[in-house]
Amino acid sequence: MYHRQILPNGLRVVCEQVPHVRSVAIGFWVLCGSRNETRREQGITHLLEHMAFKGTSKRSAREIAGVIDSVGGHLNAYTTKEYTCFYVKVLDRHFQLGMELLSDLVLNALLAPEELEKERNVVLEEIKSYEDSPDEQVFDLLTQTILNGHPLGHSILGTPETIRNLTREDLLAYKERFYTPGNSCLAVAGNVNPEEVIAAAGEYWGKFHGQTAGEEKIPVKIKGENILKSKKTEQVHLCVGTPGFPRDHEDRYILMVLDNILGGSVSSRLFQELREERGLVYATGSHYAAFMDTGLFTVYAGTSLENFTEVLKVIRGQFEDLKNGPLSGEEVQRAKEQIKGNFWLSMENSTNRMSRLAKSDLFYKKIITPEEVVARIDQVTAGEVLRVARTLFQDDFLTLTAIGPFPPDYALERW
Repeated sequence: MYHRQILPNGLRVVCEQVPHVRSVAIGFWVLCGSRNETRREQGITHLLEHMAFKGTSKRSAREIAGVIDSVGGHLNAYTTKEYTCFYVKVLDRHFQLGMELLSDLVLNALLAPEELEKERNVVLEEIKSYEDSPDEQVFDLLTQTILNGHPLGHSILGTPETIRNLTREDLLAYKERFYTPGNSCLAVAGNVNPEEVIAAAGEYWGKFHGQTAGEEKIPVKIKGENILKSKKTEQVHLCVGTPGFPRDHEDRYILMVLDNILGGSVSSRLFQELREERGLVYATGSHYAAFMDTGLFTVYAGTSLENFTEVLKVIRGQFEDLKNGPLSGEEVQRAKEQIKGNFWLSMENSTNRMSRLAKSDLFYKKIITPEEVVARIDQVTAGEVLRVARTLFQDDFLTLTAIGPFPPDYALERW
């Protein structure tokens, strides 16, 4: 059973009653991510998310941890390029506690100066850890290169310089700008009835207020090029990318099927050729990331410097095969069955159900049911996959980024 309601303050509440589980997942979602930051603010969304756990007007950081541990629940948050999510998962009998605790974190965070200094150092260490992860860096380098200066290319963590310079006043002003009812969604999934959800939302979130100013839309200008970054690593970590489709594009389900065929599983074309047949890589795969106004489709592989060019040629060859065909209905059907199977298995988790509800509301302003998603996947044909491949895998769109032990005189061969 689904229910969607807007509270008097403008906060949207979406819920799904799942009577066969013992848990309830509650999430507060706000349309505020690294894409909303100015250059000087880079990393502020993520830092603000961290600071919510450092104490409120009602609880210290230790008390926050103690409350959730005392009922065996889970409390966490994360920041993406387009939204921030705070969520709690508890047994159904602790629903009221979960709702109250989440509202306390979001609405009453103190952002105390002494805690800010400590958490600033935590994030700086997180950035250092990221710098030691070239397999993560190469994705960000690709995003920055393709999006050509757009804020979507900003690092979610920020830079050491911006993190050191952010003040408590900056965090308060940023929160006031984006953390408003009209820019947010409260999503609940689990063994709780909609009437109880709406009543609790009104009790704990009714005083949430504010109005988000309209944000200027910055056009996305796609650029394709090759970027090689020399770093002392054992492998070359590479990404080949192309623009994808935005969240609301009618071809997004077709691209999901293409993604699965190319590199979405251990039976995919890339995994089978690069690892199983040629032994050139340990890890490889593809990924489709959709944003509100654009998208990215990427292929990743980690290989030796000696095999770098050969891996690129295999990837390019797979692009050409998907553009030119043939593509059997049997291969497409296998991909669709895997996508649907993974999707339905994920729906056995109340947190995943809550997340799907929230994204549906945030980005589409309606509830898209699992049955609707599966029906659209079922409609995808081999001809549509070939058409989308021809649209995306054009030479002018392709971008390569690679991080590895490239010598100063390294010259990239044509691939």
